[in-house]
Amino acid sequence: MGDDHDDVARFRQRLGLPGLIDVHTHFMPERVLRKVWAYFDAAGPLTGLEWPITYRHEEDERLALLRSFGVLRFTSMLYPHKPSMAAWLNAWAADFAARTPDCLHTATFFPEPDAGRYVREAVEAGARVFKAHLQVGAYDPNDPLLDPVWGLLAEAGIPVVTHCGSGPAPGKHTGPGPIARVLARHPRLPLIVAHMGMPEYGEFLTLAEAYPEVRLDTTMAFTDFTEDFMPFPKAEHPRLADLGDRILLGTDFPNIPYPYAHQLHALERLDLGTPWLRAVCHDNAKTLFGV
Repeated sequence: MGDDHDDVARFRQRLGLPGLIDVHTHFMPERVLRKVWAYFDAAGPLTGLEWPITYRHEEDERLALLRSFGVLRFTSMLYPHKPSMAAWLNAWAADFAARTPDCLHTATFFPEPDAGRYVREAVEAGARVFKAHLQVGAYDPNDPLLDPVWGLLAEAGIPVVTHCGSGPAPGKHTGPGPIARVLARHPRLPLIVAHMGMPEYGEFLTLAEAYPEVRLDTTMAFTDFTEDFMPFPKAEHPRLADLGDRILLGTDFPNIPYPYAHQLHALERLDLGTPWLRAVCHDNAKTLFGV
């Protein structure tokens, strides 16, 4: 990974950045991560694509790689696919954050009767960011069981990175409509739309324009891999510039089919200027999380 390390270092130097803040990285219990990797290896129905895992390493090596790239803060995005799983994942994530000071303490939830309780417990334990995955979880974000969750996160001002777009394959509750109904009830919810909302890019940009606390992360967007099957419309580039204070670097490390540096180069070739890149790769997240 020497070339990748050097490419990332040169990128940071060109921008004069002290480092990067990546709001969409995955760390989870090993047996769960191995199942995720096996799913990608099998080109599962939510991908249907050849998807080699570039950073298939043990946890310590993955942490060392991120730090060698100059990533100052990152997340441990994890998510349940069934009931009675989220609280256990949150316990693991709390322990991971305690032993990994540069990780933003991450938590998750699922529509179930005790969701409000364990989300409150996670917040009280110091969770800084939550992850919701409407595609994998296959749940409606408007499920009444989640009403106390969205309300608590909106009141506490804790961001929730949400896979709510219909890429790489649509789900029953993906697309801008379901999450827009959540925002209509909780307009101050700090929602971070994962993957720039692919492929409904324009619709999610419209949500960000309508709600000041809505942001988008860049995870896999603009890369050669994604541009081949869900390209970002060039006509929307001016809107990216206008929303430059609400776009955050995300990568999906380690579950990406290309080197880490490629995500950075994909952003750079948008040609939206150094101040925009600095904001996206560092300053916006620094402000949001107060790091």
